[in-house]
Amino acid sequence: MDIKLLIALHKPYQVPEEGIYIPLQMGADGKKGIRVKDCPGAHLPKAHKETGAILRDDDGDNISKKNPYYCELTGLYYGWKNVEADAIGLVHYRRYFSMKSRNYIKSHGAFQSVLTEDEATALLTRADIVVPKKRRYYIESLYSHYAHTLDGSHLDLAKKIVGEKYPEYMSALARVYERSWGYMFNMAIFPKEYLDEYCAWLFDILGELEKEIDVDGLDAFSARLFGRVSEILFNVWILKKQGEGLSVVECNVIDMEPINWPKKIMGFLQAKFFGKKYSKSM
Repeated sequence: MDIKLLIALHKPYQVPEEGIYIPLQMGADGKKGIRVKDCPGAHLPKAHKETGAILRDDDGDNISKKNPYYCELTGLYYGWKNVEADAIGLVHYRRYFSMKSRNYIKSHGAFQSVLTEDEATALLTRADIVVPKKRRYYIESLYSHYAHTLDGSHLDLAKKIVGEKYPEYMSALARVYERSWGYMFNMAIFPKEYLDEYCAWLFDILGELEKEIDVDGLDAFSARLFGRVSEILFNVWILKKQGEGLSVVECNVIDMEPINWPKKIMGFLQAKFFGKKYSKSM
């Protein structure tokens, strides 16, 4: 099975040496390329031998200009439109799938613990799509957490659009909005046919959402709303397709840098109980 996992990155950074990983410069439009030699572990794309740069999300059919609003989704779009493989996935330069134990990761290091080609192949023989392990919010639903930390009107508008264009998804949307967990990070590994179907659905909805929201007055953090709404919509699509026979397999996610959990938990609680919205990534 030919599997390609795109790594969303916006600056030089180490990447896994495993051959299935392809670093992709996000928001590359109008910017200098990131050189392969500045990304330890990266392989030089054949098409970029002259420039020595990693792949860019402004190559081919692309929406690179939307990166300030769509975040890593410009990479997903690039994979959908420009990458040929049996299965295509998206990960982040600081966040990867892994099947290794904590002890293994501790002794071998994070970059030696990412999902391998053999492991990805095995997962895709067990289920149709690989998704991150559930992220649980316990005292919040996906909707209430978004509303408390960001702006719930984004999800209200998404609901309206889904109701108008894809009413058969409304039952799944209602259930997902009320859940206290979700498959987050816009990370997944799809067989190409499922990627095609999901992206056609997702980007159609987001295109309509763009018409409803004026981003001109938003700061850079708030403007990334389309990438955040898509995390919720991914769960809606998955749930609807599961009702039609789609299967998913969860895989642990590892972070390549330490996470400040006290800060994240404090921000979560302040948003819920004191109405303090997020103004930067937690």
